[in-house]
This record gives sequence, C-alpha cells and structure tokens, in this order.
Amino acid sequence: MGSASAYSFCVTNCVYLLMSTETLNTTQNYGYQFGFIDEYAKKEIRRSLLKAVAIPGYQVPYASREMPMARGFGTGGLQITLSIVGAGDTLKVIDQGSDESVNAVNIRKFVAQTCPGVNLTKKTVEASIIQTRHRIPEIPLKKGQILVLQVPYPDPLIVVEANEEKRKIMHGEKDYARLWVKLYEDMVKFKEITISHRYPTCVNHYYVIDPSPIPRFDVPKLNNSPVLHLFGAGREKKIYAIPPYTQTTPLTFLDIGFRVEDFIDENGERRACSRCGSIDSYLDELQHKTGEKIYQCSDSDYCNSQLT
Repeated sequence: MGSASAYSFCVTNCVYLLMSTETLNTTQNYGYQFGFIDEYAKKEIRRSLLKAVAIPGYQVPYASREMPMARGFGTGGLQITLSIVGAGDTLKVIDQGSDESVNAVNIRKFVAQTCPGVNLTKKTVEASIIQTRHRIPEIPLKKGQILVLQVPYPDPLIVVEANEEKRKIMHGEKDYARLWVKLYEDMVKFKEITISHRYPTCVNHYYVIDPSPIPRFDVPKLNNSPVLHLFGAGREKKIYAIPPYTQTTPLTFLDIGFRVEDFIDENGERRACSRCGSIDSYLDELQHKTGEKIYQCSDSDYCNSQLT
C-alpha cells in the first residue's frame, strides 16, 4: 500500500464514504430521496466500498438496485456516485473522455435533479468526484479526488472460465494460469497480445482485475495513483476498488514489455490532435466531412485546456 501517510489518507477516504450523506436523509420537494436511492441502499453500498478498499482488487457482491436507466449503461457507477456524493461536492461525468456524449449528459441531468447542492463541472481539476466510462482523464488527478468507473464485466477470468463459483476459487488461490495461457496464445498467433481494452491488471501483488474498458493507454495511470478508484458493475452486482498509492501491474511476460497505443503514422511520426495539436493524449479516429480520417483528443476537457 505504501507509507503510513498513504494509509492514513485511505482511512480518511473511507470515513468520507461512510459519512458523506449521513446528514442528507430528507426527501426533496419533488418526491425524490437525496440521490434517488434510499438510505439503507446507500449504507449497504458504502459498507461494500469499505470492504473493497480494505481488500484491493477483491470483487465485493452487493444488492444492485433498479435505476431509471437500463443495466449496462452505467448503473453500477451511478449507484456508487449517488451513495458517496454530498452537498458541496463537485461532480464531473464523462463518457469515453467526452463531457457531451449522451451517457454523460443524461447522468449529469439526473444528478442535478436528484442531488440539490451538488455542483457540476466539466473541468477535471475542479471535481471532487469524477464518474467515467471507458477513460481516465488526461489531466493528472490529485490527492483527495475520487474516480468512479462504470464496469460492464468485472471479472477478467470470464474469458477462460464461465462458472462464477470456479472463478471465485481461482481468485482466492491466485490461480491465473489459464489467463496467462490466453495471453501466450495471443503471442503465438498474432506475435503480440491483442487485448486493446479491459487489460487484466494485478493489484497489490494478488488479485487480477478487469480495469473496466479503458484503453491500454490508461492502464499505467492506475499504478500508485494518489486518487481512490472505485469500480461498479451494476448488472453483475459487484464492487471493487484500488486505494490510493497502490501498486498495479498489467500482466506481461518478462521478455515482452507492456505496450500502449502509440498513434504512429506511416512515416513513423506520432499523430497530433487535429484540434489542439497535442501529441501526448489518447486520440479518437474520426471522419472529417471531406471524407478523410482525422485524429482528435478523446478527453474534451484536456483538449480545451490545450487551446487556452
């Protein structure tokens, strides 16, 4: 986990998770409980979060509630956010890096309607809680922030073992041999590991997690990050976490290093964002109205910050 100060910071975050909405039990004038979810559900989710923080990478089961959105569209992350957010917090919601995608806009509107007193922002540096789908912000996160990730499938072993009971035994025994074989087969067939997202990552030298469908580009950002990462899978009813300053390592062979997207063009040069000119960010491939391919920063806030 790191130093004593890092451990103290984790404890402080845990207390925050438990206490953040204790004083917000009143029903709003329009008939919604603060945060939509009832207080008993919030307490259960916060207890699950405490266990997840205490055992980094362990998948904690919880009673995922019905939400006014379809499962698979971020209900797990949204339930975590609504359970820990309180009046005075500042929330940012992004979908694949964008603040303006349908998923991000609708979740932001829902929070605005059910959580009075919570500030909404599109700037990463201003947010105390960031809910995200499929990306980690480009702007480095700082101590005290919480990153909530929406997860479709929480278990990396599902690609090699369909039975959940057997997967639990494999996790408990740290038996990831079949996952290593899957990676080796990729090397034999394609000369490289072909996993582009949901790259299996070892947390704190024990549990291997699915870090949500973030690209490889974002996986190194998890290692020794100063922020608390919370993962919610609403459909699969699982919660897990990476506490601050926790070591995370993508599964790689000793003689084959972990490789991220490099966005190198046919001339061997790094592609730049067509909007801000950045050569350091993760890029989306888009089609210009003229029909040609262009590349633009996935993270809209980062792209805007490069222009100012």
